[in-house]
Amino acid sequence: MHTDTPLLDRFIPQPDIRERFETIIGAPADLVFDVALRFDMQSLPLVKTIFWLRDKVMGTGPHVPRRPQGILEETRGLGRGLLCEEPGRHVVCGARCQPWLANVSFTAIAPSEFESYAEPGEVKLAWTFEVTEVGPERTRLVHETRAQSTDEMARIKFRRYWRWARFGIIAIRLLMLPSIKRTAQQRWAAVRSRN
Repeated sequence: MHTDTPLLDRFIPQPDIRERFETIIGAPADLVFDVALRFDMQSLPLVKTIFWLRDKVMGTGPHVPRRPQGILEETRGLGRGLLCEEPGRHVVCGARCQPWLANVSFTAIAPSEFESYAEPGEVKLAWTFEVTEVGPERTRLVHETRAQSTDEMARIKFRRYWRWARFGIIAIRLLMLPSIKRTAQQRWAAVRSRN
């Protein structure tokens, strides 16, 4: 069932930034959802390059070698908390941070406190994956990200950061969704050929 009220309205109803991307995929919703959450975005060479460039621009220190992992596992491992979910249909994750720092760290906020959280000097981030059946073996996949600064000083720092960082962040989404679509459709074709 498609809803006209975005899930993130519950957590960040008035964002400083909102990026929403969607695609139609020729596969069932539960399969698309599974592929989306298990997709390793750094398996894409251009995405790895974007992260490398951010590290160079920001002067980030050395990293522990990264193991392949799905986007949900990775973002939760970085400190983003689960805000709500309906298995097989949607997931919402969020955190607070200072994204303009070289070595940014994310801290989860309890779902009941997320919307009202206003500790000065920070940005609240939330993202979602949502799937909706739009026809037989056809699914709409939506990925949305929102950010909201907690005060004016944080807003100024975030805007300065976002002026250049948005290009990489949006590029990652534009690379990721077609790859999820291709993977889900290939997986569904393999399932159908076995039946």
